[in-house]
Amino acid sequence: MKMVFYSDGGARGNPGPAAYAVVACKDDGFVMYEKAEFIGEASNNEAEYRGLIAAIVMASSYGAEEAVFVLDSELVVKQMRGEYRVRAGHLKVLRDDAAALAAGIPKTSFQHVGREHPMIVRADALLNEKLNEASR
Repeated sequence: MKMVFYSDGGARGNPGPAAYAVVACKDDGFVMYEKAEFIGEASNNEAEYRGLIAAIVMASSYGAEEAVFVLDSELVVKQMRGEYRVRAGHLKVLRDDAAALAAGIPKTSFQHVGREHPMIVRADALLNEKLNEASR
């Protein structure tokens, strides 16, 4: 089964209060599951990685044989593809965790899209709801 996972992460301040969201879809675009989580103090890049890791775990739990991970973070996508080195130690740990988890899925790919992509807009709205809840 092929699935597509849209993830987004964000922080208010950098670092600051942070959250991520994942929208899991069948290959035809049908939304199967959405998840958002407040993660406390983190940078934007940490939040993006935490969202990706949650998406990879979700793909494994669904038994996806092929998983496409779609993010609006060009940095994270290029680091996962090996096109960019990871210099920051704390991000290297997250990148290595994501890569190890992704290795358990038979076929994976990482795609960058703009923030205006409808599913990224949806994930961004979900994570902002979590940030709003946390600030009350």
